This record gives sequence, C-alpha cells and structure tokens, in this order.
Amino acid sequence: MGICASELRHYVIRPTLKQLGHYTADMEELLMATAAQESGLGSHLKQKHHRGIGVFHIDAKTHERIWDNYLAKKPELASLIRGLASQHMFLEKPHSELATNLIYSTAIAWSIYMSQDAPIPKRKDIQAIARCWQHYFHSSHASQSDFIKHYQEYIDKDSLAA
Repeated sequence: MGICASELRHYVIRPTLKQLGHYTADMEELLMATAAQESGLGSHLKQKHHRGIGVFHIDAKTHERIWDNYLAKKPELASLIRGLASQHMFLEKPHSELATNLIYSTAIAWSIYMSQDAPIPKRKDIQAIARCWQHYFHSSHASQSDFIKHYQEYIDKDSLAA
C-alpha cells in the first residue's frame, strides 16, 4: 500500500510547488498522476526492472542531468531546491534523497518537466496528462493506457472516498 493520495497532494506536492513559487492545480495533478504511475503513490520505491527510485522513480542519470543542465543555469532555484535536501545525506549519497525525501524528490520531478519546457496539461484532461508524462518523463516503460489505469486506481479512487 502506498501513500494516501489526498495526503501526498496536501502535505507534499502542493506545499512543495508553493515553496518553489510555481503552484498550479494543473501541475499538482501532473505530479500526482506521475507518482501514481511510477510507484503506485509510493507502493514501490524501487522496482527490479527500473533504475529509478522513490515515489517518482527518478534515476541517478536523470537526477544528475537536472542538476548539471537545468539547475546549474538557475542558481536561485538550485539554491532553493538544494535547501529542500537534508544537509548531510545529500553530500554523501545525493541520489538517496530521491527515495527518502518526498519534498526534494517532488522538486526534482517538477524540474524534469520544467527543464524540457513541457506544456502542462489541464488537470481534468487525463489523456493529455498521460501524453505529457510519456513524452517528457518516462517514455520507455509503460503505455498511456497503463498510466490512465494507474491514475484511476490510485487517484480517482481516493478522491471519490474523500
């Protein structure tokens, strides 16, 4: 069992986006849907067939690319995101922050979309969200129909219960 969708939304994703100064309901939904697809909202922080870790299953190479090619060119944003990481663990094992620090990993997931100037789809358009995820986040290991199925399983189900 993963993280409760409404709790991930209200206590992690929304506050992270607000702290970054980039909160929109559309981006919030894209990140929620991404977490649902990638890890079942935290049901699996590491899967055998995937190199990524954490709620968003971000791999080390992508993590490094975000820092080297995107955040390095945006020092204020880089400082803000670095401030979300733990002081000692980030220096020793920076990639482990992707599994152990939900706020930091959310900021990195957001950065993946932003680094590619991804057009953020409307939050009610799950088809467009699936296309955006597949094109900009992880295009190689799942279909848009799987993405939509996971969205309905982990997010729609939770919002109906609330």
